[in-house]
Amino acid sequence: MAPSELGDYLRARRAQLRPDEVNLATYGPRRVPGLRREEVALLVGLSVDYYVRLEQGRERGPSAQVVDALANALRLDDDGRGHLFRLAGLSPRARAAAVPDRVDPSLLQLMDAWPDNPAIVFNRAYDVLAGNAIADALFLDWTHSRNLMHVVFTDPAARTFYVDWHDVARNSVAGFRLGYGEAPDDPRIQQVCAELLDRSPEFAQLWTTHDARGKALESKRFDHPAVGPLTLTMQTFDVRSSLGQSLVVYHAEPGSPSREALTLLGTLAATAREGS
Repeated sequence: MAPSELGDYLRARRAQLRPDEVNLATYGPRRVPGLRREEVALLVGLSVDYYVRLEQGRERGPSAQVVDALANALRLDDDGRGHLFRLAGLSPRARAAAVPDRVDPSLLQLMDAWPDNPAIVFNRAYDVLAGNAIADALFLDWTHSRNLMHVVFTDPAARTFYVDWHDVARNSVAGFRLGYGEAPDDPRIQQVCAELLDRSPEFAQLWTTHDARGKALESKRFDHPAVGPLTLTMQTFDVRSSLGQSLVVYHAEPGSPSREALTLLGTLAATAREGS
């Protein structure tokens, strides 16, 4: 039987843990990174044979109790735990066509009311469905692509635009993996994934880590060609009226150079809109 996504995820997660992190003693050289299969089985209270069948895809129906114990043993956060339950078939997955491309008009009005705060709405495939004027200016009017994953991994300018490109790349793949787990049959998600696996060795390498983590409060540093360095904090919200859509809003610390640069960017965006 072919390996399963569940088995791949378990294998990747145990490779990320050291024995001392889970209070296990270690003796002699280790031939594998992270925990051994028998060590995970011990932590969970399973037979080694059963755990091996899980990783090899020969056992695809673990109970909720077993999955919960696995999540605890592998030190998964809430996103990782939810992802594990979905892979085990113990929580609902979205239908392939569940994410609409249409953004609610009232949300668009709200975004336009934030002239100094870049705001975008994107779907699970990381397609940008809408952005306000200052967001369009921040992301250079999406001249390369309106897909955030393509921007990060296939635009050569991204390596300088995102000052901490490697962190952005890792976090982007983790968020994309979470959406992929929620709707693995979504044709657009499959298309974007296949394109990136073919075109970006960095994406392909990060994809093998099986990190699954949603966007949270974080800071990003940009080097914008029009206004220079920007350090922006981003907040991410689920769009409750359209399951699968996310709203991201950026802001700068009041009185900071980034705030001044963002104000200038907003002025440039407004001028460009008036001239169009």
